Amino acid sequence: MKKIMLILLVLTSAGAFAGLSKWVDADGKVHYSDQPPPANVKATILRSTSGTAAPAATGDAAASSAPAAPKTIAEREAELKKAQQAKKEAADRAAQKQAEVEAREANCIAARKNLSMLQEGMRLMEIDDKGERSYLNDEQRQQRIAKAQQDIGTHCK
Repeated sequence: MKKIMLILLVLTSAGAFAGLSKWVDADGKVHYSDQPPPANVKATILRSTSGTAAPAATGDAAASSAPAAPKTIAEREAELKKAQQAKKEAADRAAQKQAEVEAREANCIAARKNLSMLQEGMRLMEIDDKGERSYLNDEQRQQRIAKAQQDIGTHCK
């Protein structure tokens, strides 16, 4: 007896999961049905086949007035990963810009120190390939001052 009751209950509740649509025909008569409406009629879905009660329009106005369907967990995870990737890329770009700014500032400071050292008038020397000392003459000093000024123009903006 319990088995028969269970079978009858399952068979009678199968219709509860059917979709329900509402539409108005050309005569102005309102129709409610679990069958799909004619193709040229605007319809509102009152209950979808999945059992949710979210109303949605079908027919010609479906694309513009239908609310977005709930997203699955996989879709939400994909969006989350995409957002995290975008944040990471933005942070990487910001860090790279910051590193470039710091490098430019360091190069500017070095170029200014070099120029001030060359303009002090002290006797400057350098060690050549043979390991011997050689002192800068006035012409070499002027060339290096011009180069230092060019470096300042490049790095100090």
